Amino acid sequence: MKKIALALLVSTYCMAASEVEIKDEIRDIKTKIKKLNENLKQLEGNLPVEGYLFNARAEVGYISNSGNSNTESFNADAKITNSWDLHSLEISMLMQYGTDNGTENRNKFLGELVYDYKLSEKLSLNYLLGYKDDKFSGFDYQFYTGPGAKYITIKTDFHDLTVDGNFLYAKDKIFGEVDRRYLAYRLKGVYNMQVLENLKFHQTLSYRSEFSDIENYFFYSKTAFSTKLSDIFSAGVSYQVDYTNKPALFWKNSTDTTFTFNLIADY
Repeated sequence: MKKIALALLVSTYCMAASEVEIKDEIRDIKTKIKKLNENLKQLEGNLPVEGYLFNARAEVGYISNSGNSNTESFNADAKITNSWDLHSLEISMLMQYGTDNGTENRNKFLGELVYDYKLSEKLSLNYLLGYKDDKFSGFDYQFYTGPGAKYITIKTDFHDLTVDGNFLYAKDKIFGEVDRRYLAYRLKGVYNMQVLENLKFHQTLSYRSEFSDIENYFFYSKTAFSTKLSDIFSAGVSYQVDYTNKPALFWKNSTDTTFTFNLIADY
């Protein structure tokens, strides 16, 4: 009988000791879980804010020729995009400058600011603000602004296509003449395609026209190919056509074309 009682006592003691050990282990695990959760929150706090995106792209080209003629030409094309939540703000700038035997023969600047508000994954409302200054076009400057919409018609890993349209208030300042103010619209399409693993194709088409005078319109096209040199830098070629159906001055050319070799940086 004494042996049985002793065995029960030992068994009860062992069970009590085991229970204490289990409780201590549970307490240690809970402490570790709490610490891991704190570390997880800290790491998540170091991540970029969800929904925020910043992109910057710059293209720079320069050509110098000496000998029978001394010519220099410079072009820069830049685009900066900030996106957060349902909002997006894009700033784009195009600058071209050239000389021939020391005499300036090209001086152009185009800047646009576009605000987008996303309604769905494909559709967004936007507002456009644009300014163009071309010293040799006969226009002192051109200004246009107005609301519109953008629609993503194609978006895959292979290619993408975006189209947008805007209703505009436009103002053309022509050298020596009264300002022209009118209502207009603009249609634009941007297409990108990954032709090969290291070769990308880009096409931009833009058409801006006056409502009351359909002969007063402007057309712009940019066709480009680029290839990656590193994670940031690429090399590319582009061909741009800037067409004015009714030049500001009758002796000015309607079409201005530019062919460039560029160094491209993406961030």
